[in-house]
Amino acid sequence: MRVHLLVSCSIAIVLAACAGRPPAPVDASRRPADRLASSAQGNDVVIFALSLVDTGYRFGGKNPDAGLDCSGMVSYIYGRAAGLRITGSAADIARRGRPIERESLRPGDLVFFNTRNAGYSHVGIYIGDDRFVHAPSSNGRVRIDQLGARYFAQRFETARTYFD
Repeated sequence: MRVHLLVSCSIAIVLAACAGRPPAPVDASRRPADRLASSAQGNDVVIFALSLVDTGYRFGGKNPDAGLDCSGMVSYIYGRAAGLRITGSAADIARRGRPIERESLRPGDLVFFNTRNAGYSHVGIYIGDDRFVHAPSSNGRVRIDQLGARYFAQRFETARTYFD
């Protein structure tokens, strides 16, 4: 009798679970940017960028042994991880990239800020989940920050991609 009662209760629970509403369809145009398909090159760039977190800062620095500044970090990472030659200042890098909307950011894309009352004066690499890796002069180390943090949200200028 107990087995029969146990089986009956189990069936009732399964049927009740099946009677719930089906999940609502997802509108792809409204999904978060992080869910957009990322590129293999972009993912490689992110992994390489994360490996450089805590690397020392140096103005004009172009390699991790001597220290990196923001544009030097991007040039170094894109060259090593994606095989792309990207040189110059943050503004130069912004001019050559393909403009994209902030909502369309994918891992490996670049984000640009006005941090010195000069357009495109700082660049970072978007890593997903509203975060980016950059080499700021303050704190003297490569680090991860939030795009939505007040300082960066107020200074965000544009996003660019170098990937298809």
